[in-house]
Amino acid sequence: METTLIKSLSEIIKERHSVRKYDSTYIISQEEIKDILKEATQAPSSSNLQPWRFIVIQDQEAKKELRAIANNQEQVETASAVIAVLGDKEMYKSVENVYRSAYEAGFMDEANMNRLIEGTNKTYPFAPEEVLKNIASFDAGLVSMQLMLIAKDKGYDTVPMGGFDKEKFVKMFNVSDRLFPIVLISVGKAAAPAFNTTRLPLEDVLIEYR
Repeated sequence: METTLIKSLSEIIKERHSVRKYDSTYIISQEEIKDILKEATQAPSSSNLQPWRFIVIQDQEAKKELRAIANNQEQVETASAVIAVLGDKEMYKSVENVYRSAYEAGFMDEANMNRLIEGTNKTYPFAPEEVLKNIASFDAGLVSMQLMLIAKDKGYDTVPMGGFDKEKFVKMFNVSDRLFPIVLISVGKAAAPAFNTTRLPLEDVLIEYR
């Protein structure tokens, strides 16, 4: 009888590496990709406004075109899918849905719901665009890392890519004005192992306060 080995989060983190060589014949079902995304969106976000949006690219011709505007990175075309993570700089427009949903689920009372909606509407719409884009970019980083760890847990490999022509991407996928592309994530089965990497010693990155 086959036994399933359950790995700890620590093991998954250590095993996840950026893979750039993929089995181009391997197909991940749309249902599985949706499951990965659904889990990934449990990530935290500023005021729980969830300013992330996704475009899943699996069509081979579309991946080929995308490769041309992504510095000719092979993994764009050979991975099972490319997930584009976009930020929503008008995330505050979802505030009613976000907090009403929490209220209806019994997670907060009506007074708190109204207070949070009112507070969001008094601040976010008046923030500079740069601030809103920074918030969305930060939150997109949280959901992207979670996405890659979940994919690894399900037996898939990933690599995040910031090197692509974002203006051409917007035109290619007819991205609305309120959204902006942040990162592409290739997802699939590795055809070759990733390069091992090292990290800076903790003492080089930890600033101790005494």
